[in-house]
Amino acid sequence: MESAGTLFGAFYGELVPYPWHDPEHDAYQLFHQRSLAMGWLDQLWGMNDAGWEHPGGASGTGLISWFQVEAGPVVGDRPLPVRPFLACAGDAVARTGRADFTAVQLLLPVQGIDPASRPAYASVPSLMAVEWFGERDPGARTPVTVAVSSGGQELHVVAERLAGLKQDVFVHRSSSSLHGTTVPDGIPAAPFDDTFWDGPARHHAVLRGELAEWSCDAVGWLGEVVADCAALGGLRAPLLISVVRGR
Repeated sequence: MESAGTLFGAFYGELVPYPWHDPEHDAYQLFHQRSLAMGWLDQLWGMNDAGWEHPGGASGTGLISWFQVEAGPVVGDRPLPVRPFLACAGDAVARTGRADFTAVQLLLPVQGIDPASRPAYASVPSLMAVEWFGERDPGARTPVTVAVSSGGQELHVVAERLAGLKQDVFVHRSSSSLHGTTVPDGIPAAPFDDTFWDGPARHHAVLRGELAEWSCDAVGWLGEVVADCAALGGLRAPLLISVVRGR
């Protein structure tokens, strides 16, 4: 299948395996099975790799699992398939044990988005899904810190466009910009080396606000919107986004 680029996701936090979990059912197998069951395999992405251990062998990072696919072409009024990707990954983790995610990290292939191909009513397609989050527990709103990192392009346009959208799934409170290869405080380091993407990360937009709920669905929605805001702002390279849950 044609590819928009590599879509990568990692979960951080704690995972308590179920006593009945069979280790033979590894992350790759479970993600593949769930993708197939949902009709997403070869429609939204091609399977690449997955695992429970840190792909670089690092310890003490809090990483629970990671998943990597080749995203299919992004066309018309469809966003990058970040929401189904994270839903599938979350379901795979939930099959193995009880998870408490404290952070989700995504590598978004923004270079695979062509804003000129969007119809006028869907320049940011995921905005059409905001009503889904309307019927929810009002107490589910969760403070988050969102770090968007780029290897070579300034990111202020992402924060500006995101703050200007008419939506309340992510309520933007403040933002700041950082430059240099040091990871912002409280943000996990990327679980892969610089050759995997357009690294090292040299520019960071750190956004603080509230997410409608702490779920793969809401984080995936935010990832899709950030990717489109970046593409509309002229960025044409992968972005690393880290969403960290606050108290």
